[in-house]
Amino acid sequence: MVKEAVQNVKTKTPRLLELYRNTIVPAMMKEFHYENPLAVPRLEKIVVNMGVKEGAEDIKILDHISHELAQITGQKPVVTKAKKSISAFKLRQGASIGLKVTLRRQRMYEFIDRLFNVAMPRIRDFRGFPTSSFDRSGNYSLGIQEQIIFPEVEYDKMKKLQGMDITFVLTTSKQNESKRLLELLGFPFRK
Repeated sequence: MVKEAVQNVKTKTPRLLELYRNTIVPAMMKEFHYENPLAVPRLEKIVVNMGVKEGAEDIKILDHISHELAQITGQKPVVTKAKKSISAFKLRQGASIGLKVTLRRQRMYEFIDRLFNVAMPRIRDFRGFPTSSFDRSGNYSLGIQEQIIFPEVEYDKMKKLQGMDITFVLTTSKQNESKRLLELLGFPFRK
């Protein structure tokens, strides 16, 4: 019985993945005249990055923020190290200066669902994100100033307000197709 419950949990597809397969793929095929459903652009991965400058001096802050990022994303973050020493910033080569999580497949769609429908509406004076944040490869990057917009973070136990960068990596290099895919997934662009 426990084995069946574990299998049911693993086989449950996220809501946004079902929306992508059943609604977005046919709409994109019709709009951009694709003949094959596999030619439709899709999300490849999401990279969540936090720069923690205090991590080089105080490892406890880095551990605490690592725990918060793990709660937000559902995956343990990787500690990023400084590639070279910079004396102006009092930075040594190999010092821990950030955290990074790469989300793929089901965790990626579950994170997007929570980000779009729970976290983004909690941003103060939110009017949407600009359309100018696409790079030449068709990927979209955005910055969030505070991690407290996520309900997983407990405000009372938080030691430091910390921002994060979120990058949506897509399989297309065309900016208009990337924008349309994110719009259909529910991403709030500024009008």
